[in-house]
Amino acid sequence: MKRALSIRIHLLALVTLCFLLLATDADAQRKKRKEQLATVIQTAKGYLGTPYLYGGTTRKGIDCSGLIYTSYKAAGITLPRTAEAQAKAGKARGWEELREGDIVLFKFKDDGEKWWHSGMITYVKGEQIKFIHASSSRGVVESDLMNDYYRKNVKRFRRVIK
Repeated sequence: MKRALSIRIHLLALVTLCFLLLATDADAQRKKRKEQLATVIQTAKGYLGTPYLYGGTTRKGIDCSGLIYTSYKAAGITLPRTAEAQAKAGKARGWEELREGDIVLFKFKDDGEKWWHSGMITYVKGEQIKFIHASSSRGVVESDLMNDYYRKNVKRFRRVIK
């Protein structure tokens, strides 16, 4: 009888220990995710005002996919270098699931030419959504995603940091 009780107590202690280890691991993963998101967004915002330069990845000049690539790299995450390839990174998300750090991808068409454009969600509150991107005419800026011009050209959203 005493032995059975002792075994039950040891099993309960083992189960409790496992639960605590799992909870600690989940907390650590949440903390890491928050830190990565903060790094990615802060890095991107550090480029505000940087002029646009096709193929650029520095504060002297940067393009849209270079901004995303560089910002995620600062958090230890390697993404493809082009907007078209970034459109396949991570997991697909919909409008109703957006959060800060998600990548927004656009496909524009002008004079028969089509091209991809990438940006990063920086603010979500209700229907107010902002994103940062490297505009070819204005350099790195934060814009309103709900602006008709951007909203109608969104092709997809991708979440890289889970």
